[in-house]
Amino acid sequence: MPHLKGLAPNATAFDIFAAFSDIYAPFAEFCQSIFRGPGPLEPRDREMIFAFCSRLNECKYCFGGHSHSSYRLGVPEGTFEALVEDIETAHVDARLKPLLRYVRKLNDTPERMTKADADAVHAAGWDDAALHLAISLCCLANYMNRLVEGCGIAADPALFARRAEMAVAMGYAEPFRRKLAEKGKSAAE
Repeated sequence: MPHLKGLAPNATAFDIFAAFSDIYAPFAEFCQSIFRGPGPLEPRDREMIFAFCSRLNECKYCFGGHSHSSYRLGVPEGTFEALVEDIETAHVDARLKPLLRYVRKLNDTPERMTKADADAVHAAGWDDAALHLAISLCCLANYMNRLVEGCGIAADPALFARRAEMAVAMGYAEPFRRKLAEKGKSAAE
């Protein structure tokens, strides 16, 4: 049950965005850019990094939707359990492992980040744009994990596949726009 009185019992993150559209209109565009904008990481890898951080944070809502998005984009099921257990032995592209180690440390112990952590990412052939994008995905996951948990948004596993289908097909700004239009119709009636 949501903690905000104005949200319906089956509210989603997009309902929060629509309820506070003055704050979240630019944020939805930011999310679209982070997940689908130009950059050195494939959408599959962006979804995987976000879902990995959400899994580390035990946010069932964000992990559920984004892990399913990553599966739809080609990440094999079981990847997240393997990554949590041991990044080194997980079946992911070896080139991604330094980025995954970086975001795990940033997620779990941000005060311990050092230049050596960034150097390991650069040594694997990634540039500053890739490192910044991975950092941004970790930051976004932590923000969204706390937003949905703080607002009491429930994870409904029955909706994970549908949310993933929508994210892969439309990205992240369009569902927000549709939720806003839906809210506008309801207010007009």
